[in-house]
Amino acid sequence: MDTSSSPSGKPSRLPQLPESLWRATTELPSFPSLRGTVRADVAIVGGGIAGITSAYLLTKQGFKVVLLEAGLLLDGTTGHTTAKITAQHGAIYGKLLKHLDREQAKQYFDANDEALKWIVRTVAELGIECGLKTEDAYLYADNEADLETLRQEWKAYEQIGLPGEWVDKLPLEGLAELGAIKLPGQARFHPLQYLQALLQEALKQGLVVHEYTTVTDKVEEGKQDGRLKLRTAAGGTVDCSWALSASHFPFTDGGGLYFSRLHAQRSYVLAVEAEKPFPGGMYLSVGQTVRSLRAAELDGRPVVLVGGENHKTGQGPPMIEHYEALERYADSLLGVRSIAYRWSAQDLTTLDEMPYIGPIRDKHPNLLIATGFNKWGMTTGTLAALTFEEMVRTGQSLHLELFKPSRFHADPSIKTFVRENLNVAGQLLAGKLDSPMESPEALAAGQGGVVKVAGKRAGGYREPGGALHLVDTTCTHMGCECKWNAGDLSWDCPCHGSRFGYDGTVLEGPAIEPLKRLELPRAEG
Repeated sequence: MDTSSSPSGKPSRLPQLPESLWRATTELPSFPSLRGTVRADVAIVGGGIAGITSAYLLTKQGFKVVLLEAGLLLDGTTGHTTAKITAQHGAIYGKLLKHLDREQAKQYFDANDEALKWIVRTVAELGIECGLKTEDAYLYADNEADLETLRQEWKAYEQIGLPGEWVDKLPLEGLAELGAIKLPGQARFHPLQYLQALLQEALKQGLVVHEYTTVTDKVEEGKQDGRLKLRTAAGGTVDCSWALSASHFPFTDGGGLYFSRLHAQRSYVLAVEAEKPFPGGMYLSVGQTVRSLRAAELDGRPVVLVGGENHKTGQGPPMIEHYEALERYADSLLGVRSIAYRWSAQDLTTLDEMPYIGPIRDKHPNLLIATGFNKWGMTTGTLAALTFEEMVRTGQSLHLELFKPSRFHADPSIKTFVRENLNVAGQLLAGKLDSPMESPEALAAGQGGVVKVAGKRAGGYREPGGALHLVDTTCTHMGCECKWNAGDLSWDCPCHGSRFGYDGTVLEGPAIEPLKRLELPRAEG
């Protein structure tokens, strides 16, 4: 760990490189990429919580299942979550009542509460050692402006009949005591230890897994038998009766225009060894400046996960500043003895802030998607898997009407659609007008940024050892210009959230193709 300075040059205790506590403390098996053709009842694209839980449920029912992951299992959002298992999804219920009736809003709570209880029950049934602990969750306001939002949320709790409680004092000293909504009986755990156990159970039941297998967006449907054929970028084929997209961003659009109906946000987490004792509980603030707190364990000693700093992917100030802001906050609230890990996550949000779960379009009943978990993937990802299992087994699901991807609520969907797509247009134009002047030779070791190569815009990063990586920064999804993320050493697209490594490899969709690699022009003579 480099504790002398951060990438921004300021004194810092931040680890030099990002890595999640969950990934660092879990050994996962590896699997080969797909070559040739495989036949299955169900193909699942995506190896996060929705995909692995679906595989567990479906193999348990006797289905032949193949799981395809473009990179490594559990290396996406699931591997970088704060891992709160809760139906308290920020100030969501007040928003839901603006376009849903009380019964539908209650169904949203019940569906997520069902997922929470299913996780707790499964951990007990399988005897999974994953640090599962029941906690009270608190949604609180730390200023007068946000207190009104919290009061409106409490009115929604009362109107819907949710099992919450208004409290004036929080167990954690130092948080502004303007009021909070307490929701008892929520939980936290080590998500990868939990999912590793589900994966092993599914493998025992015959699950086939392929990593480093990118599925293209072209899905063929047999005219006679209705079976689906998925194609991989390396020329492989999957022949299946059902295809489930659990790949964060849907691997295929199916005419649903999901790139225009989802927007990507990044958020940040520090695993802090605190000087002050942490009293337990899970905390989340309302308002623009989000702060999240929960306890965790690292090698038998307590740490506190301090999260927040949400912003649209590829937009805003240099990304390292978000880590630094959390460090200052943690120090003022708890006192920072050390920071064991730092990491960030990317989440997708739908137009109405509820996930899309179900058939990608009405004319494709056996091609299902789950996306737009809006930072609450532990319950909504599990809910998606439970829905998928019901759909494959019976062709229907209790919650399908509420979460179906084809829904469109005039308010707030129209306003959000217009706002988000105007933002995309502005980012596209701004990127094309950017005129870099710095040459690649000016990049110091460990530094990246926009440079000029052969008179054109490019992206450069110089490794600590001196090796230089140059890429075309034009996103391979829809042509927006990516921005350098110094906090996570990646190129992030501000339009639709695609992310690429410093060498151009795809880290996050919707992009499938890597950034084009460039070389310095040879000197004449």
